[in-house]
Amino acid sequence: MKILVAVASYLAGSIPTGYLMARWSGTRDVRQFGSGSTGATNVLRVKGWKVALPVVVFDLLKGFLPVFLASKWFEDPVFAAFCGLLAVVGHCFPFSIGFRGGKGVATSLGAFAAIAWVPCLASMGLFLIVVGLTRFVSLGSIVGALAFPVIVLAGGGSAAVAAVALVIAALVVFRHGGNIRRLLQGAERKLGERAT
Repeated sequence: MKILVAVASYLAGSIPTGYLMARWSGTRDVRQFGSGSTGATNVLRVKGWKVALPVVVFDLLKGFLPVFLASKWFEDPVFAAFCGLLAVVGHCFPFSIGFRGGKGVATSLGAFAAIAWVPCLASMGLFLIVVGLTRFVSLGSIVGALAFPVIVLAGGGSAAVAAVALVIAALVVFRHGGNIRRLLQGAERKLGERAT
């Protein structure tokens, strides 16, 4: 049963929400613009808020539901967190569009919310502070993702769950490799700047 739930978690995460929403609104492949990602930030730059907002909602749910349901069906918080990791892997590497997806931020946030909502709120607060000060969504995403497992541990949470969360955060950082290079070069786009 756990194997089926694990596979379903990956499949749920691999639904290419940003790609589909952009395509339905008239853009053939959103990955050909901006950062080359299917995530909500790139959809926002390419298509605007009306298309990006549903992407955020669905990507959050892709991370939240696998963890939430696994935690209800099995008394195993580590496995539930692992289902969140699989959902993020699916979002980043969706089989249906050639394994080129998003960067995992919203899906990770959904998974983190289901894993431990108080540390999730704290890490989201850090994300908002960093973005508010710098207008770099990528930097805020990296800081927020890395902060979550640290806050879980600092709050007395399970070390094993925090370890799975750290793997999720590491995947988010890995997927932001290009953003990190642009940040270091002073070439990263700020929030509100349109893609060309």
